[in-house]
Amino acid sequence: MAKVVILGAGIAGHTAATHLRRKLSTEHEVLVISPNRNYQWVPSNIWVGVGRMKAKEVFFPLIPLYKKHHIGYKQAKVVTFHPEGDATETKPYVAIEYLYGENAGTHEKVTYDYLINATGPKLAFDLTEGLNPGTNKAYSVCTYDHAEHAWQGLHDLIKKLKKSKERAKILIGTGHAKATCQGAAFEYILNVEQELNRHGVRNQVDLTWISNEYKLGDFGMDGMLMSVGGKPMASDELVEMVFADRGIKWILGAGVTKVEDGIAHYENLDGEYKSEVFDFAMLIPAFSGHGFKAFDKNEADITDKLFKGFMIVDADYTPRPYEEWTVQDWPETYQNPSYRTIFAPGIAFAPPHTISKPRKSKNGTDIFPAPPRTGMPSGITAKLVADNIIDSIKLGRESLHHKGSMGNMGAACIASSGYGLLKGKGISITTYPIVPDYVKYTNSGGRDLGKTFGALGLAGHWVKLALHYAFLYKAKLKPFWWLIPE
Repeated sequence: MAKVVILGAGIAGHTAATHLRRKLSTEHEVLVISPNRNYQWVPSNIWVGVGRMKAKEVFFPLIPLYKKHHIGYKQAKVVTFHPEGDATETKPYVAIEYLYGENAGTHEKVTYDYLINATGPKLAFDLTEGLNPGTNKAYSVCTYDHAEHAWQGLHDLIKKLKKSKERAKILIGTGHAKATCQGAAFEYILNVEQELNRHGVRNQVDLTWISNEYKLGDFGMDGMLMSVGGKPMASDELVEMVFADRGIKWILGAGVTKVEDGIAHYENLDGEYKSEVFDFAMLIPAFSGHGFKAFDKNEADITDKLFKGFMIVDADYTPRPYEEWTVQDWPETYQNPSYRTIFAPGIAFAPPHTISKPRKSKNGTDIFPAPPRTGMPSGITAKLVADNIIDSIKLGRESLHHKGSMGNMGAACIASSGYGLLKGKGISITTYPIVPDYVKYTNSGGRDLGKTFGALGLAGHWVKLALHYAFLYKAKLKPFWWLIPE
């Protein structure tokens, strides 16, 4: 009998756990350890953040689902990694701490045969002074409760504007010099603009985008050349057109350093220190590793064998100039090279380098997006990790037949604004590959123009709405859920 332990129950962790359980007989144990009792479909937090969905529509409890499908579950957080065991435990294990209930505060050693680290990122609000969700008039949509709080703040501002006819400033974008998830902020600003129109107060609001991107439409992927209406168009041109059409201003190359009550302080690439006032802001924080520690069987610290901020996997981490980076640097199996029964799909793995060109301000400050690994990449990499573990268990030996690099993997992003079947608008962007291959696609910015395209209109909004219901259906393990692709 094999025991597979999954740390985290987000998109990557839940995907891995459900595929393992479906394909392995119940003689093998599948155990999820997560501090979160609920699964949330993160992309729909945007709609919660503008009051078009309730939080309860984007999450559901995990315990009843896991019990029904014979998936073990412990509501706890991992504290330390022990891939060689220790003096009293010969098997590899993780040390966990229970967070709630009668066992709250107690620790336990959880052994495993295979370990999937799907803990995702720490939402590092603390890396930007004053950037605490719901304080200083600044909010977040990274979780459903953050998004619900953001809507309260936005709704209060809208009510105030309706009564007073005063003007207001709204600031949306990234809240750290190396933050990622520009796509979520981009979708949120479009939805906020739509809501302001719906409530009849748009003409009272100065709406501004602030980002660490060098150009609009970078999205942490160095931008892209895409096909729009059969003609090539750069992503910065598309986003500029969308913003200009909606009267949205923008500030680029900005690393937010501090947030005070209604004031965002930032440094730009020219080395200037500036500030932007606001009445409401939604700023995406930096994502960081969780600061886990690892020890060998003699209790010596071996953290550097497992972690480089995030978990080390089969990537090429050799330091090289930007011009020498290639798609071959990116991992294919998400296996830790030192301990081969440990894997890290999704956001949990350490990227070998950025995708966007690294840039420094004139003061030497790094200001550029970190590489995105959310959504589709998280689900795809989690499934291939699960399939390799399944094959290894059934064959009785290591099998890494399933591979998938972000250098040969596509992704789709649908930024939808508005809500309902007839009133929404969607901006659909697909890109292939995520990490540009400048050798294979020499004349098209490192990407396949036949698979990298953008479109505007109601159809994209329909797709976004359909995906909300389809992926919650899938996550709840409804009949034939596995037929819905990642």
